[in-house]
Amino acid sequence: MALTFTLDPAVTPALRDGVLDLWTDVSNAGGAVGFVPPVTRDEVRPDLVTHLAAMAEGRHRLLVGQDGAGEVAASAFFSFNTHRLQKHWVWLYTVMVHPRHQGKGYGRDLLAAAADAARGFDGIDAVRLGCRGGLGLERFYASCGYKEVGRVPAAIRVAPGDDRDDITMLLSLT
Repeated sequence: MALTFTLDPAVTPALRDGVLDLWTDVSNAGGAVGFVPPVTRDEVRPDLVTHLAAMAEGRHRLLVGQDGAGEVAASAFFSFNTHRLQKHWVWLYTVMVHPRHQGKGYGRDLLAAAADAARGFDGIDAVRLGCRGGLGLERFYASCGYKEVGRVPAAIRVAPGDDRDDITMLLSLT
């Protein structure tokens, strides 16, 4: 069954908790979403609160994919640039699909929904995202139309002696 995607859903306690659980579960499954496992909901919560505050200020927007039971199964945040010379592109952050839904094509569906949403934003010509090297994520994003446009070697320290490249990918919407 396909996910139902919603841009800027009402942030109810259930939605907030669903995104928090998603972020925690993805992190604990080894997902490259800003944490290294093991991580608790309490450790993830401040980052989610930061995103929610940015949403309230109009700097971020949230895209959520829900499964047939209404559970949060995927999500991503858009972050808008404030610099006048960079307002024509948007960042896509914290791109997540719940581990129980891996392999169902939901990642592609999420990225397609994100591209569709970004096309609806005034003046946005491209979507940029960063990914952690060493996991093959850049190949996945490339298969979804993104192009690698930058790489900083060893910029992400996952653990002592385990440094990964920070890879920037870009999807042109024009």
